[in-house]
Parts: sequence; structure tokens; C-alpha cells
Amino acid sequence: MSQIVYTANIDTPLGVVRVFAVDNALIGLWFADRCPFSIEYGTPVSIHPLFSNIHEWLDVYFAGQVPSIPILFKTNGTPFQETVWDLLKKIPYGKTTSYGELAREAASCMGISRMSAQAVGGAVGRNPLSIIIPCHRVIGKDGGLTGYGGGLERKSFLLRLERCEGVAFI
Repeated sequence: MSQIVYTANIDTPLGVVRVFAVDNALIGLWFADRCPFSIEYGTPVSIHPLFSNIHEWLDVYFAGQVPSIPILFKTNGTPFQETVWDLLKKIPYGKTTSYGELAREAASCMGISRMSAQAVGGAVGRNPLSIIIPCHRVIGKDGGLTGYGGGLERKSFLLRLERCEGVAFI
């Protein structure tokens, strides 16, 4: 028996985000114009306990504050992707890291000597929970904005909102 996937759209200062949930866990959050799934993928609902928490979390975040509202989420990636996404969750609000540094941390977690920054970039790019798992905090080693599923303008906005330093904003 398959699970019911619930979905809703939430307005943000950067456009509509589409959220997906199964039971009481968030499984996806993408900008609607970049979402890999159509709204028909899930059962549209306007009221779901989890969605009101996500809406509140996003409101606090876009007000320039660190959200303290707990969001239960689950991801379903490969072991490598899960390792990278766990590292993304540890990047503090207002801070950034480089793909190279993230690759060194991932290699250490996996007990190997080296890891390619490009491989890490691929896992970062498959993050299913934009903003919640802060993949926008990963930048190039020179401070440049490199890649973001929501677009570089949005990445720049998010890093400015968090008052990140050492970033080559666009």
C-alpha cells in the first residue's frame, strides 16, 4: 500500500515554494518554478499540521531570524547523499563553507582519504529540502556563488539575508 503524499504551496519573498509531506514528515521543499514534481504528484491540502509549522518556520527565516520551530523531516538518499546532507545541516546560520571543505568533511565521515568536490556538489544539488537543509550556504573556494537549484539570484538573497561574509554576491 502506497503512502499518501500531501503537498501545498507557500508564498515567500522569493516566490512560491512547494512542500511535500508523508504522514507527519516533510520530504520535499523546492521553489515551485524549479520543483521536479508537479502539484498533481501529491494530494493538495490547505491545512496540514506540518504545513503550518513550515509556513511559520519560513516566516521567521525570511524575517532574518534563526527559526527555532522544529520541523520533522525525512530524506531518502543514497548513503553518500545522506552523509553530505547531514553535513549541510551542521553549517550554522550566517556561515558558509566551500565544496572542497565539505568534500574533506565527507571523506573523513566515510573513512576515506579524499573525495571530489564535484561529487559533493552533485549530492548538494540533489538536496530535497531547500532552505531547511541549507545547501545555499555552500560556495566556491574563492567565495563565488556556484550553483543552486533555486537559481543564483535566490542563493545570493538567502546569503545576504543571513548576513554571510566573504561571499561574492551577484
